Amino acid sequence: MGPVIEVRELTKRYGDTVAVDGLSFTVRPGRVTGFLGPNGAGKTTTMRMVLGLDRPAAGRALVDGRPYREHARPLCRAGALLDGRGLHPGRSAYAHLLWLARSNGIARSRVGEVLALTGLSGVARRRAGGFSLGMTQRLGIAAALLGDPPVLLFDEPVNGLDPDGVRWIRTLMKDLAAEGRTVLVSSHMMAETALTADHLVVIARGRLLADAPVPEFIRANSRPRTVIRTPEPGRMRAALAAAGFEVTEGPDGALEAHGAEPAAVGELAAARGLVVHEVGARQASLEEAFMRLTADLTEYRGGGAR
Repeated sequence: MGPVIEVRELTKRYGDTVAVDGLSFTVRPGRVTGFLGPNGAGKTTTMRMVLGLDRPAAGRALVDGRPYREHARPLCRAGALLDGRGLHPGRSAYAHLLWLARSNGIARSRVGEVLALTGLSGVARRRAGGFSLGMTQRLGIAAALLGDPPVLLFDEPVNGLDPDGVRWIRTLMKDLAAEGRTVLVSSHMMAETALTADHLVVIARGRLLADAPVPEFIRANSRPRTVIRTPEPGRMRAALAAAGFEVTEGPDGALEAHGAEPAAVGELAAARGLVVHEVGARQASLEEAFMRLTADLTEYRGGGAR
């Protein structure tokens, strides 16, 4: 087994506020692990404790078997993007990366390699303070990759990237995991996480809610739903409602019976003499499953329209 991130009974308090509360999970190599939770769930605080930037009140976080601070060349064990803006605005991209490389005994040639990998070779001598948000994110990713580490942590890596950049970072993370690296990615973008992650760790209010592969998580946190296409939508809706199923109309105009399996809908249609053109299962999205799990655990929620 390759290097892992281990979080064991991790707790962090800010005054009377408990940001992380007895949290335990393991991030394993060879897959992209999505780290999800509502705003204020404790994701960034947890990642900062893994990297030794914040001290826990209790518990421990280990990278490859030891605290991150204890590694002699930490950038060669774990690379991270937490806040791409955390750099000196007067330094060029090249100078920023060279300074990091020298601090960890990394060859100068590696700076050029990561600049090329992140598409920044053409702006290597420009001051980072003039970079767009997307370029700043790419520079942060270059810094994370600088030591060619087996463990990588990314906090909102697609923030500020254009569609091509989003596709690029998605492919990069998958490729890194395929090489046997340990990849932990925090994101609020559910659709992107569904395309990128193989496994999920979900927290809310600093506590673990789920630790499972993506398909298993969706199945566990969604009801069966059947899509029906029929030339008699009114009669079909009435029949489904009478049988106790919640019925809605999907974005494509088809009826959706919540809590119903396709076989039950087919039998109901046959018994009522209803014509159907299609009856099939429709899987919930990752966003739907996440919202269902965390609906009562969101710290910050906007009000409804008046």
